[in-house]
Amino acid sequence: MPDLIDGKKIFSLLEVTTSIQKILSTRYTSSFWVKAEMNKLNFYPHSGHCYPDLVEKHEGKVIAQVKATLWKDDYNRINKHFLSLVNTPLADGITMLFCARITFDPVHGLALRITDIDPVFTLGELEREKQESIATLKKKGIFDRNRSLPFPLLPQRLAIISVQTSKGYADFNKMIQGNPWGYKFFHVLFPSLLQGERAVDSIRLQLDRIRKVAAHFDVVAIIRGGGGEVGLSCFNNYKLSKDIALFPLPVITGIGHATNETVVEMVAYRNAITPTELADFLLQKFHNFSVPVQKAQEVLVSRSRRIIAEQRQNLRHTVRFFRSVTDNVLIKSHHHIQSFERDLLKQANAHVVRQKQVHTSLLERVRSVSQSLCERREQEVLQHTQLLKRSVSSFLKQESAAMANIAKTVANMDPQNVLKRGYSITRVNGKAISSTGQIGDSDVLETVVSDGLIYSRVDQIKKSL
Repeated sequence: MPDLIDGKKIFSLLEVTTSIQKILSTRYTSSFWVKAEMNKLNFYPHSGHCYPDLVEKHEGKVIAQVKATLWKDDYNRINKHFLSLVNTPLADGITMLFCARITFDPVHGLALRITDIDPVFTLGELEREKQESIATLKKKGIFDRNRSLPFPLLPQRLAIISVQTSKGYADFNKMIQGNPWGYKFFHVLFPSLLQGERAVDSIRLQLDRIRKVAAHFDVVAIIRGGGGEVGLSCFNNYKLSKDIALFPLPVITGIGHATNETVVEMVAYRNAITPTELADFLLQKFHNFSVPVQKAQEVLVSRSRRIIAEQRQNLRHTVRFFRSVTDNVLIKSHHHIQSFERDLLKQANAHVVRQKQVHTSLLERVRSVSQSLCERREQEVLQHTQLLKRSVSSFLKQESAAMANIAKTVANMDPQNVLKRGYSITRVNGKAISSTGQIGDSDVLETVVSDGLIYSRVDQIKKSL
């Protein structure tokens, strides 16, 4: 019962929530079918219960949201039925039609208790999204764009979008890296989610990264292990399918399922049911190139051997012919050489005789000319000798007279002779005087004459005007 305080009726929170519980249980007595997207399944393995988050979206925005409960027994029954029809368990991100009842608990609040789920509706929603994506791509004229790209002759450089721990990726990698023919592949993994509501954004992000380095790759491979239709719902997304259709490199897929193709597989250049089949496709491209090359190699070797054999035979014939011709040429040349040798000996002998005659004549002429020349040269030497004697005698006389004059001049310049002619040398402090400025009053002067020294003291200095 409510309390009455200051004229106000006060209810406790339990009273309010209990009242809401009674009203809802009275008003909503039966189950009803609801269409919503399971944003999160929230399965708890230890209890076996699920507490899904249900939402309704419009243009990507959530316009309604409610919690739900899916008890263990209902979950096991519904999930088993779902697996049998859809070939995949209940998972996040699926749009479903479910039967539920409204429940309200004073502690846990409002919730929808799910009692059944229609898997046929889920399949229909997936198909509707798929057909809408296909129609939009065809309307824009880009549905076949990626398949129209030229495929590399040898697709060696692979950009792979997959989950690193995926068994499908491991099988694919094992086949291409361990192939018995030794074909070499270069591949880089761009890790991405391939299932759930975030898979589309994750794959598109990796496609953008690959587009920036597209020059370093030949093809893009999207590889995923097995999964049911719901697990593949992201591959029917229009935005993801559009990115692949417009991608500048051929996109090949090995998504790993045996049901209908997804839109991504339809717009991709090539799709395979499994990752191993996709690896076989790439290896076959190498086979298609290597087999003709091997056959061409065999043909080339065979023809080369035949040509070599023919050329060897021709060479042997040519050698035999060459030897025959050479022998004939050598015989003829030997005869010619012998004939030339005889002619050369005759001509050489005749030439030697003629040269001896010429040599004798020249020798006599040289002797005559040499004798005459020697006589003339002897006369000239005698004449030059006499002339030289006269010239030397005259020259010596002239030089003797000049030397006598020089000796007389030198004798006259002797200081002793100069002093005898009345000259003298005056010194002060051992230095000869040439100017009155060199002496002072009372200085002692030393005068040198021819027969001795005279000492005197300066009494007066008189300078010339």
